[in-house]
Amino acid sequence: MIKVSVVVPIYNVEKYLSQCIESILSQTLKDIEVICVNDGSKDSSLSILKDFSSKDDRVMVIDKENSGYGDTMNIGLSAATGEYISIVESDDFIDKNMLEDLYNIAKDNDCDVVKSDWYKYWTKNNLSLKSGKISPDLSNKVISAFEHPEILGIQPSIWSGIYKRSFLVDNNIKFLTTPGASYQDTSFNFKVFALAKRVLLTSKAYLYYRQDNPASSINDKTKTGIIFKEYDEINRFINETKGLEPLFPQKFTNEFKAYQWTLKRIDLPLRAGFIDDLSERYKNYSQLYDFSKMDLKKSIKDKILLLINDAGKFSKQFEKEMKKERWSQIRRNLISVKINKSRISVKLLGLQLINIG
Repeated sequence: MIKVSVVVPIYNVEKYLSQCIESILSQTLKDIEVICVNDGSKDSSLSILKDFSSKDDRVMVIDKENSGYGDTMNIGLSAATGEYISIVESDDFIDKNMLEDLYNIAKDNDCDVVKSDWYKYWTKNNLSLKSGKISPDLSNKVISAFEHPEILGIQPSIWSGIYKRSFLVDNNIKFLTTPGASYQDTSFNFKVFALAKRVLLTSKAYLYYRQDNPASSINDKTKTGIIFKEYDEINRFINETKGLEPLFPQKFTNEFKAYQWTLKRIDLPLRAGFIDDLSERYKNYSQLYDFSKMDLKKSIKDKILLLINDAGKFSKQFEKEMKKERWSQIRRNLISVKINKSRISVKLLGLQLINIG
């Protein structure tokens, strides 16, 4: 029986693809299948996949015309036959023990989801730093979002865990089929953690999340509208699913942070229009929800109310925060000290002096 199906979405990643697939095939867990879905790549990605498939019958290659990340992922999920499903992005790679460790945790604890920490990885100087996004306080015990809503706020790193396939199928959890490859993990991740009754987090890191692929969606500074569609889908899901009201504050916290992150990264000419769209969106929300009484962090609540009442003032305040953040980044480039429960990091003039965790 296949224990883990690994779904790998692929689009023009010839530079990194072999390292990714080799890291999967080298897993200590051998009872796996590797479902490679080629989304109409124009480079040599397909020939690389065919070569792996000819040498290892665990590799399945699905070739199709380009249709975007969401559709590609749904095709991969539908083809999976394993007890659990893992997702590995084609420009990342994983530690050889990842699938065996996570599968054993899942089986020992009858988990719907097991999620691990990950490393941020830079190709140029072969540097990896643990993200520290999984708190040790929440690790190594079975929990749910109703006990710990904050797990919904962990970065939607869908590739750092495994999911029980029957759980995804029974709850019809799929990706939105919007164009391109930005944000489609947002609604998928929310649905998973809102519905999962048995979640186990581990602060141990296994996956190397590449930061310096220029073609990666994290480096796309033009897309804005897709994040709205992801939250439209989350709102639809919430409205059609009974009993999710206790998760509303965390949902609105996630949503505002997602918009704020988008606002920081998009091209400057797009910001004014994006803020206008945000203001209109929250005005519509305010017809249904009283944000002044909602259990939100004060800094987020104040910004939402400002966005509703005075978008121009919100814009000016945002620009001030951006200037302050740029100066902070300059200082961090000179010297950076980060200490939390998962990691200790000290950098001086860009040189990593201490990295523990």
